Amino acid sequence: MTAIFTYPLLALGLVVMWLLLAGFTLGQFVVAIGVAILATEGLKALGETSPRIRRWLAIPELAGLVFRDVLWSNIAVTRITLSQKATKGHSGFLTIPVRLRNPSGLAVLAIVLTSTPGTAWLDYNSTQGAIIIHVLDLDDAETLLDLIANRYERLLMEIFE
Repeated sequence: MTAIFTYPLLALGLVVMWLLLAGFTLGQFVVAIGVAILATEGLKALGETSPRIRRWLAIPELAGLVFRDVLWSNIAVTRITLSQKATKGHSGFLTIPVRLRNPSGLAVLAIVLTSTPGTAWLDYNSTQGAIIIHVLDLDDAETLLDLIANRYERLLMEIFE
């Protein structure tokens, strides 16, 4: 399988996601396989290495936390948008020091933070080991710093480092 797909888990994930979004037909299956081949060959041409997962059991825990946080963030952003707090609260930028150095772990952290409503990953400074995010409701920066470091970053370091 790795002779055709350099990154078999990525290829499988792309095929499954394609079929879930487009519906399962023979034609869509063939297109999904083609997309998976092109994507994995593109990554191979860029010289990307396949990430090494060190603790597989932390992945479901991280997925559960992200699902829960995305759900609660949707509710919080809806409340802010529909209430008077939208005019009273303040948004802002936050620089967060991170210990995570693995490129795959940083990519997952970027996806998690950007997919959570109310936050957006803006930049990573590798020399300082810090990320910059934009937060819609920046009332309690310390809680957000603690949440990212002790919830997401801790698990990502267990998974990738």
